[in-house]
Amino acid sequence: MAIQDELNKLKITVIAEDSVLYESPYLGQHGISFFITAEKNGVKENILVDVAQNSAALLENMNMLGITPTSIDAVVLTHCHYDHTQGIAKILKKIGRKDIPVIAHPDIFRLNFITNPYLRHVGIMDGDKPANIEDSGGTLYLTKDPLEIMPGLFTTGQVERTSTFEEVGMSLFTIEKNQVKPDPMLDDISLIANIKEKGIVIITGCSHAGIVNIAKQATKLAGKDKIHGIIGGFHLIEASKDRIKKTAQALKKFDPDWIYAGHCTGFLAQVELYNSFNERFTPLHTGMVIEIP
Repeated sequence: MAIQDELNKLKITVIAEDSVLYESPYLGQHGISFFITAEKNGVKENILVDVAQNSAALLENMNMLGITPTSIDAVVLTHCHYDHTQGIAKILKKIGRKDIPVIAHPDIFRLNFITNPYLRHVGIMDGDKPANIEDSGGTLYLTKDPLEIMPGLFTTGQVERTSTFEEVGMSLFTIEKNQVKPDPMLDDISLIANIKEKGIVIITGCSHAGIVNIAKQATKLAGKDKIHGIIGGFHLIEASKDRIKKTAQALKKFDPDWIYAGHCTGFLAQVELYNSFNERFTPLHTGMVIEIP
């Protein structure tokens, strides 16, 4: 399967992220959210990728950035964690329309928890369950398959895990048939934009599937090897130095023009990425705007 269609333009605005720049007016929070405007032959779609965890801060940043919730055409939830999904029902109510596509993996509403430092559910919270989403105007598109949102813009679907050094990045658990089991985060999906004369842009939430695995899947789906850029969280914050180094080395083989990584990426991984890519790497921050071309 190769998705050959291409976008003419792509604009990415970071409306929530853990960090803000010096003297920035924006509100930071632990989480991530992107506002994506994709254009092909005069047709524009505005996609919200994740909603972080504080909808009041998210909406305040949107207001300062000149983004109106009513302009959102669809929402992509990259995985279940609260710092990407909390408040989705509130945001849908602000959009104020019916049948807004909410795209995610079918396992996204499962129990997902940690035990360190104590037992705590970290998945989708009360108030954002399927009924809440649908009552607020959302229509759930739950699939393991890649889903085309418009020609040239699609999700990865469930990512194939092929790299030997990548893993989920933290100790997560779920319960299946009354048994506690490690949670492999199979619901981790990303967004791919295939841009004319530029290549692929990957927008990821936390990369629990492994950013190298995601890059492999993106190039396979787009039917091309050229990655123009990667933006999001890489969840290397607790990774070993060996895994961090192997990740940077593997990404160099894709030769991206730019990488913007933050949120759960971690300082050591950001340093390694900077040393590997120099001026092609920039730490992610709230309020950042990338326009292609």
